[in-house]
Amino acid sequence: MKRAPTHSYPGINLGERHASAHKATEVVTFGFWVFLMSDLVYFGLMFAIYITMIDAQAGGPGPHELFDLKSVFAQTLILLTSSLTVGLAMLALKYNLPRARIVLWFGVTLFLGISFLVLEVRDFMSMAEQGGIPQRSGFLSAFFGLVPLHGLHVAAGCLWLIVLGIQLRVKGMTDVIISRVVRLALFWHFLDLIWIGIITIVYFGGLTYG
Repeated sequence: MKRAPTHSYPGINLGERHASAHKATEVVTFGFWVFLMSDLVYFGLMFAIYITMIDAQAGGPGPHELFDLKSVFAQTLILLTSSLTVGLAMLALKYNLPRARIVLWFGVTLFLGISFLVLEVRDFMSMAEQGGIPQRSGFLSAFFGLVPLHGLHVAAGCLWLIVLGIQLRVKGMTDVIISRVVRLALFWHFLDLIWIGIITIVYFGGLTYG
């Protein structure tokens, strides 16, 4: 009996259905994990700066005046749901379902990602109307150094979804495309992990200590 290929990286096992793509995907994905860990170090530094700047409000508006937790809750639900839809796309890939199924779930993920960005930008505009701009205080500089950085990653992920969706339509499920799908899924789940840190440290932590 032919055994399914094993892998040495965290992520979905492509299995027998994609045996030819598995080895190349494993090598490239390991390198992508190295990139994600370097990105995590950068986010960790931004989190540390924010923590040290929570009380540096210089008489300006603070978390209690600026944060809209209802909007943050909605953004969290949207982003976590998008992680589910990416997972469904990966399962469609693993079990060799029609590529239209993968494109469908990627389309839903793209819609959720854009919805998240719309709500986040609306919050930033509301903060600016209340005087919450980066140059107002150290706290706000740290906030706008961290949270929009995550939003920029989400925007990059949305662009990646668009490009990969087009490639799926045009080129089909080649080994290279399969590798890109796996890496995109890892990147999107990474964004969810960072967002959990943001709602815990930035929003809840800011309201507790700010």
